[in-house]
Amino acid sequence: MTLHTVILYGCAAAVVVPGTKLIQAEAGGRRVSPAELLRVLWRRPVPWVAAAMVALMVAMAVVQTAAPSVMDHLQREPGAPWWRAVTALLVQTSGWVQLTFNLAAIVVIAPVAQRRLGPVWMPLVFLASGATAQAVSMAGWSPTGGGDSVALCGLLGALATTQLLRPAPMPARLLPLLIPVAGLLLCTLSNNHGVGLLAGCALGAPLAVKGLGNAAAHEPGQAQPPPC
Repeated sequence: MTLHTVILYGCAAAVVVPGTKLIQAEAGGRRVSPAELLRVLWRRPVPWVAAAMVALMVAMAVVQTAAPSVMDHLQREPGAPWWRAVTALLVQTSGWVQLTFNLAAIVVIAPVAQRRLGPVWMPLVFLASGATAQAVSMAGWSPTGGGDSVALCGLLGALATTQLLRPAPMPARLLPLLIPVAGLLLCTLSNNHGVGLLAGCALGAPLAVKGLGNAAAHEPGQAQPPPC
């Protein structure tokens, strides 16, 4: 096993472990069965933006399975037009493993991200971080391919940033810091998932700052504005 492979596996663990904790937090931090976790994640009020994103990716999975040639028109390619950085998020070009994993990931990440980031900011983070990672890949890191895992990494990066505000023991609060560290290491390997992670962390920063301000305003002893 090469050093490159060891770092990749280490970065994957540094993203998956905190990411799993972030998702489990929606179930009160306790371990539950997959069926129970899905029930909690998709509880009412249903996160409709997340549901629409899942529906879109499922529809695209059906389309690319029925007509594989569609990937040639949407994936990133050397010399492709700029908009391929967006459409490359819609197709999974590495086969059934990528297709299955990314569909499962968006089902569990999207509803958590909508509840934490909001119905407007969540799809913006997904699109901006994913398109940025695809654009960097088109520029030379990995000119050919497609997939939305880089955008899902963006959502995890934003969740990691906002998690720093939530009350928790210090080790649990610092665990999400592994995500930007993994992003930096992946970028040194020219891996586009690192770009997605770091872009998501940066996009989550304004929400983190806003949350800090709200928390400070409601601290005991702070002067409260008079009621209207």
